[in-house]
Amino acid sequence: MTLHPDDVDLTTDLAGLRLSTPLVLASGTAMYGREISTFLNLAETGAIATKSVLARPWPGLPPARAATTPAGMLNSIGLQGEGIRTLLDEHLPWLAKQGATTLVSIAGHSIDEYATCAKAIAEHHQPVDTLEINISCPNVEDQDRVFARNPDAAARVVAAVRTVLPHTRITAKLSPDVADITEIARACVDAGADALSLINTLLGAAIHPRTLRPTLSHTFGGLSGPAIKPVAVRCIWQVHQALPHIPVLGGGGVRRGQDALDLTAAGASAVSIGTVNFEEPDAAVRITAELRTLLASHGIARYRDAIGVAHRPLEPR
Repeated sequence: MTLHPDDVDLTTDLAGLRLSTPLVLASGTAMYGREISTFLNLAETGAIATKSVLARPWPGLPPARAATTPAGMLNSIGLQGEGIRTLLDEHLPWLAKQGATTLVSIAGHSIDEYATCAKAIAEHHQPVDTLEINISCPNVEDQDRVFARNPDAAARVVAAVRTVLPHTRITAKLSPDVADITEIARACVDAGADALSLINTLLGAAIHPRTLRPTLSHTFGGLSGPAIKPVAVRCIWQVHQALPHIPVLGGGGVRRGQDALDLTAAGASAVSIGTVNFEEPDAAVRITAELRTLLASHGIARYRDAIGVAHRPLEPR
């Protein structure tokens, strides 16, 4: 019997966070949901990861902060944001009214700053049940501060947040710019992470064709878009193979349902979409429909059954 797309169950679970669909709006690409809600019903979207915030408002890096590439974009925003208090006091209540499933994303220039954000969350009247710790942003002023490049530093950040928030679901967002991503992943899990988000952008640069100087004011920025999808598939595959019991929020270059299915087959329990949101703010609707159709064509009635399927032996026909 042919499986109809409408009969495919897209629900999934990310370390206990139940999602109605596996698509998550990636941090930094939908801000706090207000603008993109003109195009999307946030209550019908799997989840939204808020823009990563610091302990206090932060201006970010000076222009120029973005550049297009043949297969994506570079950004060097530098963690510009309103700070954790504004997120908690203004944006989270609004998202709750929309019925959105939310992952709160925090960042920091130091371990103490991550802990300060965690304390603000712990003391706030509105509970946060799922937290994404962005330890891998490549746009901060000092590249040596990218905690996700070192397993000990990554673990210290996760442990500091876990100490303050012992009952909050924690997802650590990892960088692909490392020699062994499984080493970083294992360190984060051992320190208390419940799930892993990968990948963040890759560090890249561009030269301006007229000036023959760096296009970005900071020289380096985060490369996102279709160009990084093979790296995302590789990283997700490696982490799922090393830690099959740990849920992965996979992302990197997802523009179509097939991209989402590829990351899922590699081991992702849910899939984030990012760069595509800038040019097609309702892309989540289209990609969800395409994913349903693809799963049905493979005879897969539940999205959960596709997670990590590429690791399994082929069944005899």
